[in-house]
Amino acid sequence: MLPNTDPSNFYRGRDELYAEDMFIAALRGFDFFTWLDAHPASVREIAQHFGFHDRPVDVMTTLFVARGLLARSGEKLALTPLAREHLVASSPWFLGPYFPRVSDRPIAVDLIEILRSDKPANFASRKDTGDWHKAMESGAIAEEFTAAMDRRGMLLAPALAKNLDLDGRSRLLDIAGGSGIYACGVAAQFRSLRASVFEQSPVDAIASRAIAERGFADRVDVVTGNMLSDPLPAGYDIHLMSNVVHDWDIPIVRQLLAASATALPAGGLLIIHDAFLNADKTGPLQIAAYSVLILHVTQGRCYSVAEMETLLREAGFSKPREVPSAVGRSALVAERA
Repeated sequence: MLPNTDPSNFYRGRDELYAEDMFIAALRGFDFFTWLDAHPASVREIAQHFGFHDRPVDVMTTLFVARGLLARSGEKLALTPLAREHLVASSPWFLGPYFPRVSDRPIAVDLIEILRSDKPANFASRKDTGDWHKAMESGAIAEEFTAAMDRRGMLLAPALAKNLDLDGRSRLLDIAGGSGIYACGVAAQFRSLRASVFEQSPVDAIASRAIAERGFADRVDVVTGNMLSDPLPAGYDIHLMSNVVHDWDIPIVRQLLAASATALPAGGLLIIHDAFLNADKTGPLQIAAYSVLILHVTQGRCYSVAEMETLLREAGFSKPREVPSAVGRSALVAERA
């Protein structure tokens, strides 16, 4: 069931919340555009010059490409005329002084530290928490974050489910499925399907409660486990990873895909539902901006469709195809070879 009105602008505003702080960090924090104007460079060269790490520099520069401030030529990045006229300190039209100092923007301060350390900031920049992965071990933070993701899933889950072709499939494992909103959404669309949510404590208890409140306890259950340290349970012909892979850097993504390939039978489906950049990483702007938020709170980033297709094939999956969801999201559906 979908709402009568379109809330996409609300979701977009949330997705792009930290993008302006990345721009302020680059403009006011380390005068990035002035330097790049004189030194067109690759992600690796930018990282080496400023003492940064490749992953956050990739997120930063992808945002600026999507905003029309940088252009790619092979691996080299250079300023567009727009950025050269307004973001280079020597230009008479330089806008730097119009923007706030980094010290006045706590998220911008965080982002510069992430560029330097390649480690996520504390959850929501709170001084009394660890990063998101550690914070989720706390019952209060787990409740707060799972509730937030559940609200997003209310729109995305039915939008995804109606575009899937799961006829003939019988059991779905929703890996790190949070509240179970996606497992329930798929179960609502495919009445003969049973599903399990694979979650660690304390989220497993939150999921059990939420599934029961939605009236799906007879068809959706919860299996307790840690996807990073426990083998995935057998007996499922569909795996779903919704908003999971963007939380992790490539080595962990490879680990997750390999675990799925091990547990699925030949011909089993893996559905990766996420916010994907286009193949050449020039946009969409909403997803490039969302990647900054992901960078701030997790060890990952938003991946391009091409990057994810390559990782799927390396793990032993074939025939990846993209199906739409909502609010700029989509799913890559691949078959275990």
